[in-house]
Amino acid sequence: MKKLVLLLAVVFSVSLFSCTGTTEQTAEAVDSTATEVVDTVAATVDSTVNAAVDSTKAAVEEIADSTKAAVEEAVK
Repeated sequence: MKKLVLLLAVVFSVSLFSCTGTTEQTAEAVDSTATEVVDTVAATVDSTVNAAVDSTKAAVEEIADSTKAAVEEAVK
């Protein structure tokens, strides 16, 4: 009877320790996936912001040029 209890205790402890290893691996996999997603989102946001800044810069330059032309026309 003692051998049976000891055997059950050993089986339980082995199954308990074997389950803890997968949670660490899963946590590492989730961390690396989350990092990849964050990097992808950051790159997308950066490219979108850069495109918006470029288009705004072009619009401001166009307005400045037309204003400069209007002022030169008024001075003549």
